[in-house]
Amino acid sequence: MFTGIVSAVGRVVEWRSGRLVLEEAVTASRLEAGGSVAVNGVCLTVTEREGALFFADVVPETQRRTNLGRLKPGEPVNLELPLRADQGLDGHLVQGHVDGTGLVESSRKVELGQEVDIGVPRELAGFLAEKGSIAVDGTSLTVAGVDDDRGVFSVALIPYTLDHTISGFYVPGTLVNLEVDVVARYVQRLLSHGPVEGGR
Repeated sequence: MFTGIVSAVGRVVEWRSGRLVLEEAVTASRLEAGGSVAVNGVCLTVTEREGALFFADVVPETQRRTNLGRLKPGEPVNLELPLRADQGLDGHLVQGHVDGTGLVESSRKVELGQEVDIGVPRELAGFLAEKGSIAVDGTSLTVAGVDDDRGVFSVALIPYTLDHTISGFYVPGTLVNLEVDVVARYVQRLLSHGPVEGGR
């Protein structure tokens, strides 16, 4: 489980045959083989660690469903370590199970930061609501607005987020990972199937 509060921005060192090699010294120092780390919001299992480098295998299914399959050496990635039992929940509950991808449609500077419009797959649109939460490349963000006619939602990025995550690199056409709020997912499931009779 994660919070969507990105702890560091790492760098892709190598990416071939399903083997992803990343570099970020502080993150690597806190990882062990068999442990988990979120990379652009995708929960991966660490297979080994070597100094500032750590390694993870990415299966074809994950490559298809997320933007990890498009990574190239040198590219930055959002990193987050798993939530500890003694740690506060600053963002929102994020599972690291990406629901789909979206494309950045527009990005515009505003007085304090940047506003970004992101296209959302139709099957995820029902989980989004203004002032609700969404994880974009693993970053916990508040939905600033939803335009169902255009099939987009907007987020407002403050300077801190732009400086400490990969969101500062977003341009029209950027593919981003999306994970909807887990509470919204269960509420939608309950509404679509109705209450369980007899308490069962």
